[in-house]
Amino acid sequence: MRRTNVRSPARSPQILTRDYLEAPVSLLSEVLCAVELGLLHAAPVYYGLGAAHGDGSAVVLIPGFLCPDHYLFFLHKWLGRIGYRPLFSGINLNAECPNLLIQRRLNQTIDRALTKTGRRIHLIGHSLGGIIARSIAAQRPRDIASVITLGSPFRGTVAHSAILFAAEAVRLRILKKHGPAVLPNCYTGHCTCDFVDSLQRSMPPSVFETAVYTIDDGVVDWRYCRTGNSETDFPVSGTHIGLAFNPSVYSIIADRLGQTHCAQNKLRPRRARVASRVKCATT
Repeated sequence: MRRTNVRSPARSPQILTRDYLEAPVSLLSEVLCAVELGLLHAAPVYYGLGAAHGDGSAVVLIPGFLCPDHYLFFLHKWLGRIGYRPLFSGINLNAECPNLLIQRRLNQTIDRALTKTGRRIHLIGHSLGGIIARSIAAQRPRDIASVITLGSPFRGTVAHSAILFAAEAVRLRILKKHGPAVLPNCYTGHCTCDFVDSLQRSMPPSVFETAVYTIDDGVVDWRYCRTGNSETDFPVSGTHIGLAFNPSVYSIIADRLGQTHCAQNKLRPRRARVASRVKCATT
């Protein structure tokens, strides 16, 4: 198996807190995500109108906490419609040690995508899925072209009390299920596994990063979902759950994936740039 625990001496205070903290958010507001799903089907961008067309690159979608792959069906379908090769993560339910999920599921999915396309992979993660995506990018920078996080509190688990209660229940189940196969602090910010360690590193310069968040988030504290760089942070209106269905988010995704391709295209030989089917604006 590919060795992923390559430690970098360059550290950055990416995590603001390692403890589970309660966020003053309203979980009830999340029922409005149904409205966002309806608006998505009425939005031109969902049908590819006005969206930058893709170059056939693979995009791996990673679900949020306690969610299966398939609630990202609409995002998956749309990415295929605009010219990418979307893949589900292979996670049946995101309620497992993230380190094990990366080793046993996501690495295989990414390797399969690399074999199919012969080019670096894009990762899009919703909530916890985005945190996992950032960890993978830090561990496999040569294989990952970009990471887009949707409402992902990668700077600390600050969430609604119900979410924290569920996370603790999952942690106890992981410890009971795996025993000594996982570390004692598994599923906390104090764990010393590759997953948590990689989150303390700066994003590799070769990986194009995007952090989408909403200040109306009813699940996590939006302030922990930002990089702090205005060029990579994108606020939108809407719910936390609805980030997977939000038309504004889809527009941002199309634009950022296109920018990733253009940035990489400028580094390719001139002949390859001319042959590219994606037209990139020169700056």
